[in-house]
Amino acid sequence: MISAKNLSKSYPVTVKSPGLKGTLTHFFHRTYREIKAVQNVSFTIEAGEVVGFLGPNGAGKTTTLKMLTGLIHPSGGIVQVAGFDPFRRQTQFLEKASLVMGQKQQLIWDLPTMDSLRINAAIYRIPEAIFKQRLGELTEMLSLQNQLKQPVRKLSLGERMKAELLAALIHHPQVLFLDEPTLGLDVNAQVAVRDFLREYNHRYQATILLTSHYMADITALCKRVLLIHQGQLMYDGDLAELLEKFAPCRQVRVELAQGVSKTALEKYGEIESIDGQEVRFFVQREQLTSAIARILSELEVLDLSVTDPPIEEVIGRLFQQGTVN
Repeated sequence: MISAKNLSKSYPVTVKSPGLKGTLTHFFHRTYREIKAVQNVSFTIEAGEVVGFLGPNGAGKTTTLKMLTGLIHPSGGIVQVAGFDPFRRQTQFLEKASLVMGQKQQLIWDLPTMDSLRINAAIYRIPEAIFKQRLGELTEMLSLQNQLKQPVRKLSLGERMKAELLAALIHHPQVLFLDEPTLGLDVNAQVAVRDFLREYNHRYQATILLTSHYMADITALCKRVLLIHQGQLMYDGDLAELLEKFAPCRQVRVELAQGVSKTALEKYGEIESIDGQEVRFFVQREQLTSAIARILSELEVLDLSVTDPPIEEVIGRLFQQGTVN
């Protein structure tokens, strides 16, 4: 459904020296340097997949999404979405794809959401009967039945984001590009958006490419992730395998009946923190069973839990290293 081969994007940026001399030189004889936003990125996404697209700020995520949706032309490489060249902006392609950006809006601020939906229905030439059917399905999935007649400016941030999704999906696109769809939302609103996207993918087999700085979005929706760093694709594969490979330790939390010195606790694993009688360790996976057995037999334990390290730490460490080799 989505194919990118050696996709690249570079921008020429003018270089200006300070002062009057620099200004005059810049006016009559400009010099440029090249910024490589995306460099030779290649991947394919099958129909119905939900794929996470991760990277630090400035890594090239949004630039890649804009090339995949035809908003900007690539400097090099080939891209196909649903069998079309996105930059040609053919009507058939526009009917098959949609882009939702958490920091942008398409709804008209002072009008009720329903008015914007009817405008979109007219743009996509959706017959009235089909429009009503889709509107009923999507509003039920998003729990927006009572908000459609309110001006957009009077909706909460979470309601507005759900209304944006409704507007983007009223034409039932096969491919959905999401750029930070839960940005700024509270926990309940984030969960509602995730649940909707999961249900939409399951019901309509839509292909979704999702970027988010909230790792809970990725873990809840995506089995596969793409990692991009400094414009280059550094990983394409299973999220669970990535964590298994680059999170060799498990996090063990122990609540003790009484305090124990740090020196006495160091033999059980790498101490992450000690807060009163609660101790957190990092323990190598292959040593986990024996370490827990020793803790339970040698210490007076009130509670014990074992978890994977936070995924944010694992991904952040990879970006700092700049490699997954």
